[in-house]
Amino acid sequence: MVEITEREVEETIDWLSGISAEGPGVTRLLYDKHWVEAQNGLKEKFEELGMKVEFDAIGNLFATLEGTEEPETIIASGSHVDTVVEGGSLDGQLGIVGPYLAVKKLLETKGKPKKTLRIISMAEEEGSRFPYGFWGSKNIFGMAKREEVEKIKDGDDISFVDAMAEAGFNFLEEDPKFAKMDAFIEMHIEQGNFLEAEGKSVGVVTAIVGQKRYDVTLKGQANHAGTTLMGYRKDAMEGAARMIVNGIDKAKAAGDPQVLTFGRVDPLPNTVNVVPGEVSFSIDCRHTDQDALNKFSEELVEDMKATAEKMGLEIEIDLWMDESPVAMDEEIIQTIEGVCEERDLDFKVMHSGAGHDSQIFAPHVPTGMIFVPSIDGISHNPAEATDTSDLVQGIEALKSSLEKLAY
Repeated sequence: MVEITEREVEETIDWLSGISAEGPGVTRLLYDKHWVEAQNGLKEKFEELGMKVEFDAIGNLFATLEGTEEPETIIASGSHVDTVVEGGSLDGQLGIVGPYLAVKKLLETKGKPKKTLRIISMAEEEGSRFPYGFWGSKNIFGMAKREEVEKIKDGDDISFVDAMAEAGFNFLEEDPKFAKMDAFIEMHIEQGNFLEAEGKSVGVVTAIVGQKRYDVTLKGQANHAGTTLMGYRKDAMEGAARMIVNGIDKAKAAGDPQVLTFGRVDPLPNTVNVVPGEVSFSIDCRHTDQDALNKFSEELVEDMKATAEKMGLEIEIDLWMDESPVAMDEEIIQTIEGVCEERDLDFKVMHSGAGHDSQIFAPHVPTGMIFVPSIDGISHNPAEATDTSDLVQGIEALKSSLEKLAY
């Protein structure tokens, strides 16, 4: 069997990465000129394979290779073409390069598929230019609401609507044309270090974690750092510190895959010689199981309330994100596992601790994910990288899975 080569992988990634704003890494934001160039460049690449290429109203790109026996059955793969600012060369676009090379090699070695193959280059996932994520995948299933983006602007005060129009696109005015699929597989870098730590080249994803995010505000009493004795203080920072340490201890005791992050802490008045009278902080809580996520987060909130009451502090807790865990399709998981075993690929069954377009697809389409390692777990950074040999194994896993499903 003719294998995908490291050279093919490197050259294709280098080509797509080169379509970027100036500066370190890759910067390609929704509807900017580099985004337009990338989508049109991908269109040409897919057309060279003999695929029919179409855009939907908002700029998602769909490349279709019609099946010879069951054209109504659609096996799809893809990811997002946008990046974060000064991101890496793999996040998102690997999930487009991978199926492109997989389909190219399948055509060379197997000819046309019995079922239809489709590659999707999604308009947006990151929310980097405008404060809205999953615009591409949500539009595929008619989930995005016009009113959610009509009034938002980017950092240069350009409106979402004007940027979309400048790129040649508009809002979806009819039922989604491309929502019907029978399977979807997304390839992505892990963005963590599980695979690297265990020396594995391929991750077979079983679920994407659910997330709860909170903003917490504690109010005590600001006072003089020198004259206010310790026993008489209402120190909001002390309250936050106790809650953070207790929460982290609780998450460690719960064990994997429970994770908890206190990523932002803002004390007031935030000066060296005043006892903080107010502190706000963020909480990011994730787990693959909904019941476990609910139980842990409910106990965490009750613990914080009890600490605040004991210390004489006021507490306000705002749950502003509540995303459920999303399981991948069991048959797709078994398909990917099976081809990894058949091809003697070095794989690990695992969950995803980050969000992906697949969580939007999974409630509508049987969905699976394939991970490849991230060196040092680095992502969203120009240093983002994966050994090319691991990229080849990941694309081979994808190619063999698409072959199993479509041929």
